[in-house]
Amino acid sequence: STLSEAAPPNTVVALFNVRDRDSGDNGRTTCELTGEQPFRITLLAADAYALVTSETLDREQVEEYNVTVRARDEGSPALSAWKTLLVRLLDVNDN
Repeated sequence: STLSEAAPPNTVVALFNVRDRDSGDNGRTTCELTGEQPFRITLLAADAYALVTSETLDREQVEEYNVTVRARDEGSPALSAWKTLLVRLLDVNDN
């Protein structure tokens, strides 16, 4: 996806769902980001999440981000999966 470097903190970048077909604790899921990046994950509803900006962005410093989201269930043993999202920043005229 593309995002303006002028986007304020808490701008929604992506919406996604995580679903585990198991029941009980084995079916509960959590999501996290791997590595340090200017994004965070917000829980919207059971299994619905948003990737949002956590700070202002500067395209002159970083043109794009590979944001890896890791989903994990609460089973024993815990199973997980991950997906990498490419976020490109659009330049805003700085004059």
